[in-house]
Amino acid sequence: IIAFSNLPTSARHSWIYGSYEVLKNFIKKKENGELLIQKTGFFKKNLLKKTDLANSCDGTIHFGDMVMIVSPDNQVNRFGGTHPAHEALSLALNADESRFIKDKRVIGPCAVSACSILYPCIRNTFIITSVDESTEGETLRYGQHFALRTTEEYGGQLYLTSDHKTFQKYAKNSRMQEVNLIDNPTFPGCWKALYLDPEMRLEYEGYPVPANTKILINHCRTNHNLALLYKFFLRTSFGREFEVTTHSFFDSHKVEEDVNHWIILTGHPNIKNGTMLQRSIPVCEEPEPKTEEKIEKKQDPDCIPYKDD
Repeated sequence: IIAFSNLPTSARHSWIYGSYEVLKNFIKKKENGELLIQKTGFFKKNLLKKTDLANSCDGTIHFGDMVMIVSPDNQVNRFGGTHPAHEALSLALNADESRFIKDKRVIGPCAVSACSILYPCIRNTFIITSVDESTEGETLRYGQHFALRTTEEYGGQLYLTSDHKTFQKYAKNSRMQEVNLIDNPTFPGCWKALYLDPEMRLEYEGYPVPANTKILINHCRTNHNLALLYKFFLRTSFGREFEVTTHSFFDSHKVEEDVNHWIILTGHPNIKNGTMLQRSIPVCEEPEPKTEEKIEKKQDPDCIPYKDD
């Protein structure tokens, strides 16, 4: 205060006018929603907007369906600590806040991760897209190539892709094959669904892919399966999430492990913004026992009862 009072009158007026202009500019940006903290809030709010998943009438997946890609929960660790048990997680885009400030939608390339959000939103909703001129509404079959595309507007219509790892391009923590989202559909963005049991996989080739059932999502170019690495976590603007890569993990019987298991999840027909994870599990109960009725035994007239004297 003493230093300010010692300033010349012209300098004091300039300082006050400059402070007024800064405050006026701040209020204007706040009213227009241009502050950095406001843009960050809009960024999270827009990506967490709920969506409506497709309802499967025949129990299968179709081209054009809006679905979620979910890694089912694994509460029992069967692999001796190699892959820890985990809860159900969904595949989601992991957009950087700094890139979202200038644009109102997600711009590729964009990273992906596995999050604990199990309700459908823009972050974790994907569209089954054809790459072989299949019509929309046609049934997806085992072994058929398809693409996974994000939603329009805020989702940016990005395509899930992967490629061979190099010295400059690899997963951040595991150093395995990287999975990300890009703007244009290419061959590295082609995937196919495989039957879970390897002994029956060839027999099921060409059959419709069932919804809400464990399958393998195989990368066509590298022939590796989409995998969730629960022991490698990422710190994002949405909290702690987990790394997703493309790598096939086999047990001692040459069977794919649980980290390669995925579910193409559809919507619940009776719950708005719901999924089939919310469906009630049918409980098989025995019918209530009937009241015991006294049955009068008819005595055979030819039968003489024996009496002990």
